[in-house]
Amino acid sequence: MNTITETDFNFPGQKSVYRGKVREVYNINDNLLVMVATDRLSAFDVVMPKGIPYKGQILNQIATKFMRLTEDIVPNWLIDTPDPNVAVGQLCEPFKVEMVIRGYLSGHSAREYAAGKRVLCGVELAEGLKENDKFPAPIITPTTKADNGEHDMDISREAILTQGIVSEEDYLVLEKYTRALYQRGTEIAASRGLILVDTKYEFGKTKDGQIVLIDEIHTPDSSRYFYAEGYQERQNKGEEQKQLSKEFVRRWLIENGFQGKEGQQIPEMTDEYIQSVSERYIELYENIIGEKFSKADISDINTRIEKNVVAFLGK
Repeated sequence: MNTITETDFNFPGQKSVYRGKVREVYNINDNLLVMVATDRLSAFDVVMPKGIPYKGQILNQIATKFMRLTEDIVPNWLIDTPDPNVAVGQLCEPFKVEMVIRGYLSGHSAREYAAGKRVLCGVELAEGLKENDKFPAPIITPTTKADNGEHDMDISREAILTQGIVSEEDYLVLEKYTRALYQRGTEIAASRGLILVDTKYEFGKTKDGQIVLIDEIHTPDSSRYFYAEGYQERQNKGEEQKQLSKEFVRRWLIENGFQGKEGQQIPEMTDEYIQSVSERYIELYENIIGEKFSKADISDINTRIEKNVVAFLGK
């Protein structure tokens, strides 16, 4: 199975490269960023040993489509997409927080609630909620932006400001943009028969001081979706929700004894399981975007990316 799990490009004008859990970001002349979405699969802040065919292409294409669909309400870093796995944007200084927004008690928030917590990132949660219940209004539950290999940690707005991680002036903008993006994402999801349950956004600051959206937006790696049809009926019956997100990978790992904790071994992912994950990501794409997924040529992904990026930079 041809996948791209690591890159070692040397583009014209390249100054440095940053390797995240899934994306590798090349600095070109301290002016542009070339972001390559690999096929790496990350769960519980741990990168799995095998790549997922087409995953990078899927994430990149969903993210860039949603950047275009939201640029009228929130400015973003994106300039062009010269390759199915690549986005090129303006150089930004990332904020050291991820802005997580939740409309429902799901995933991490549900696990924390089940453990007895009633305050999440400084936000009070009501008693008597069931998993996947809708909150009266969306809540923002930020996390720290950890360096590669470390865990992101929940943090409150107060702690962010007290520790000087983000200035109050900038943080108010991050909150405003987060709510606007989630509202737009909710509307787009509804038009596809989906519920945008929760998601996270990352922001950076350009050289001229403008705050812009960076990284990914509304992808199955950064977001959780439910099918809208039958949602309330399933809630009333206490049944699991039908969902479109990476949660199915997390559930499989939990069932096989792995949650990223010390001493735990990553369970073996067979070729059959890898193929099933790839097919699930394609299903996610087609539901979220509302169009058929077109597979790129993956016979030699690295050469294809290098050729396309070099041609773009030459322009």
